Amino acid sequence: MGRIAWHPLFAHPLPEGHRFPMLKYELIPGQLLHEGVISPNDLFEPEPANEAAVLLAHEPGYWAQLRDLTLAPREQRRIGFPLTAQLLERELRIAQGTIDTAIYAQENGIAFNVAGGTHHAGSNWGEGFCLLNDQAIAASFLLNKGLSQRILIIDLDVHQGNGTAEIFEKEDRVFTFSMHGEKNFPFRKEVSDLDIPLEDGLKDDQFLRKLEAALPELLKHQPDFVFYLSGVDVLESDKLGKLALSKEGCKTRDKMVFTFCKENNLPVQVSMGGGYSPNIRDIVEAHCHTFKIGLDIFE
Repeated sequence: MGRIAWHPLFAHPLPEGHRFPMLKYELIPGQLLHEGVISPNDLFEPEPANEAAVLLAHEPGYWAQLRDLTLAPREQRRIGFPLTAQLLERELRIAQGTIDTAIYAQENGIAFNVAGGTHHAGSNWGEGFCLLNDQAIAASFLLNKGLSQRILIIDLDVHQGNGTAEIFEKEDRVFTFSMHGEKNFPFRKEVSDLDIPLEDGLKDDQFLRKLEAALPELLKHQPDFVFYLSGVDVLESDKLGKLALSKEGCKTRDKMVFTFCKENNLPVQVSMGGGYSPNIRDIVEAHCHTFKIGLDIFE
């Protein structure tokens, strides 16, 4: 199996109005292949996650409504698009891709899901274009199988990982850390183990100082595995983010996280998270930098 999960469904099943931001899921692996950063053997297409895996993080009633395509219209509106069998398959493949890359990372240090970072899905709800929480499912899988004892989730997407925080609210073996826009979506925040709210317009220096101060504190949890959500919607160019990081600042952010993991012998699974800059090149370039920096530090 390769170290990067990708599937054609990651890019294509969404309604017309949502297809532009999904183009990145085609373009990211294509760009990495074009630059010679990865080879075709590094990519694999995950199967759909099974029901048992989903139920490690989500409640049976919610899963049944997804599985049977009976989710109420109000709940579908909360997600942001109509529930379809193809959309559900997409989410299941994303979740399995994160499970598979977590297992690969345990053996090899680092692995990536080209999609993922569906952190707004809670135990019994979907929200913000997220049906199932891929990193919560994968973290629960590692714990359930005895493959990990204590997990750290580092969420640096511009939006709070509210679903992840809710799922692990009473799980002492998982420490949830989120740095996010204080006044951005979701407007009803959950409580992570460590939340760092950020004011609108925050620039590189301020962001990186806050992250640098927080990372050593995370070791107090004594994790043996890290999930990293590396959203690039923190960029100044992002139309939804409200922060003001440069591309260099975003690269430094990733370097800090991967160096922290490497120096502390912590394998890390990476899901890409959000990115909504008007120019698709900005999104793809920033995400590709995450791959390049991670691979460089761990190889």
